[in-house]
Amino acid sequence: MKHFLLFIGSLLLILVLACAEDPLQQEVMDPFDELHLPSTLFNYANLDLPSYLTANEFPPQFQFQSLIEYDNTPANNPVSDEGATLGRVLFYDKKLSANGTVACASCHQANHGFSDPNKLSEGFDGQLTRRHSMSIVNATYYPTGRFFWDERAETLEQQVLLPFQDEIEMGLTLEELITIISEQPYYPILFEEAFGDQTITSDRIGKALAQFIRSMVSTTSVYDQARQEVNSPVVDFPSFTSLQNQGKRLFFVPRSLTNGINGNCAGCHQTEAFVGPLPNFPGQLSTFATSNGLDLLSTNDLGVGESTNNPNDNGKFKVPSLKNIGVRAPYMHDGRFTSLEEVVEHYSSGIQNHPNLISPLVNDEGEVGQFNFTAAEKEALVAFLHTLTDTEMLTDEKYSNPFK
Repeated sequence: MKHFLLFIGSLLLILVLACAEDPLQQEVMDPFDELHLPSTLFNYANLDLPSYLTANEFPPQFQFQSLIEYDNTPANNPVSDEGATLGRVLFYDKKLSANGTVACASCHQANHGFSDPNKLSEGFDGQLTRRHSMSIVNATYYPTGRFFWDERAETLEQQVLLPFQDEIEMGLTLEELITIISEQPYYPILFEEAFGDQTITSDRIGKALAQFIRSMVSTTSVYDQARQEVNSPVVDFPSFTSLQNQGKRLFFVPRSLTNGINGNCAGCHQTEAFVGPLPNFPGQLSTFATSNGLDLLSTNDLGVGESTNNPNDNGKFKVPSLKNIGVRAPYMHDGRFTSLEEVVEHYSSGIQNHPNLISPLVNDEGEVGQFNFTAAEKEALVAFLHTLTDTEMLTDEKYSNPFK
């Protein structure tokens, strides 16, 4: 940041001197006039993770790993404060669309858990996207590193560039994107701070956006605050209500489904970051996304099968983190459920016997299993899921819109 301030100061001094020599010169313009950035950069690179995320504190039968094992950050793009600052500006900049009306943040809104309250998102010219906007909180802890509901992007660095090029979402080519960025007075300095010089490339744009998104880690939810009081995630939390503790037990503790197989919610939402599953059999499966029995057959949306062209992947969709799930309605890849109550009811009684359903949702005889929750249990589960809302993170200035 020291170099950042020195550079800005030198630039402004040169402009002031130029104006003094030329009385006709217009008033000096601050290249950051449109932005409100802190004099000392926010901390994005050195997150203070609680011990229960850096080490697995579940009983051995859960077979989870520490959250660190789920990290998809590549060696050539570690998060830096300067890179994430640039990424924050790119994320909120509406100029980076065909008609200057939408930004990444238009479909990933902080007050909605960095998702969209609409079933489908509206692109730059009013057309709607094909799928619901997925939350990007805890994106760094998806172990395969693949992104989008159908996992078509191999890395987050690839994923962040594709909406710019989508004919519905933002409507640009990469060449047009680079040109627009190059025309803004604030970007050359931000790129130099992040990457050492002012060269603007699509690779650097992708890296900066990925750094900002990977810094979005939730550690201050109601759950996290209560978790500090105990040494194990499976004991009752003193500051939880009896209903919240009941919901937590229902989420973590396996129960017998109607098909006789034991299962729990935590099987697909693992660790205390509530992220998608860590591969148990590396190299043996084309994806670790799962089918949750939303439909009996996959017809107009094959999910991961569209990316792999493997019929065994039809109907499978990526599993995002459950953090902030309470403020992220509607739910699922197509936004079909409008409330958490509807989501819980699906797992209680609505799982359909899709051909690619796996255990515990189907047994060896092909019988689908329902969780068969009581009305009281459904209420408790919803109460627990609301404890995963991280208001402190969602309102943190470092994740907010930097434009004035």
